[in-house]
Amino acid sequence: MEKRSPENITLGSGEVFIKEYTAGSAVPTHTDICQKGNMLGRIKGGATLTYTEETYEEKDDLGYASKVVTTSEEALLKLGLITWNGETLQKLADRCTVTPGEGIRTINIGGAGNSQGKEWVVCFHHIDRKDGDLWVIIRGRNNVGLTLTFAVDSGTVLEPEFKALPQDDKGTLITIIEETGVATTEPEEPGQG
Repeated sequence: MEKRSPENITLGSGEVFIKEYTAGSAVPTHTDICQKGNMLGRIKGGATLTYTEETYEEKDDLGYASKVVTTSEEALLKLGLITWNGETLQKLADRCTVTPGEGIRTINIGGAGNSQGKEWVVCFHHIDRKDGDLWVIIRGRNNVGLTLTFAVDSGTVLEPEFKALPQDDKGTLITIIEETGVATTEPEEPGQG
């Protein structure tokens, strides 16, 4: 049976991975990003992918002819991270430096002198052994800063929001890969067969 069919219910959270993006290069594949050493942290509260667009409509006075075009678009990937450390913070705050020391790690956040100017490729991996895995890939950076709430009755969850930047020369903002379980066949060359 085909996985990820229109009959499947997508249920559950997943894992999130991050890798530094090198300007001018192709966005890495999901198999390149989703490696143990690239895990950003464990998720609590899931992940939310949002795609919005603004449109403009032009029509005649009587409403017989109409044309709608997309004028702008935006994609955001929101996460809840329950596990994190200073190295995680450095990936979430552009103006952040991390300096290891003797048994400690010093994190400096804020200040123009701490700017990294980095972009990231983020891959959310939804794991579903029965109905098929799903990967969501965006290139971007966290655009909401950080809030660290230390409470007696709950874990400190970071909630970054990565704003997508174009991935290719077509302006692609989001890549979604589905595990279908169906092998593809290459079309035959003309004159063969």
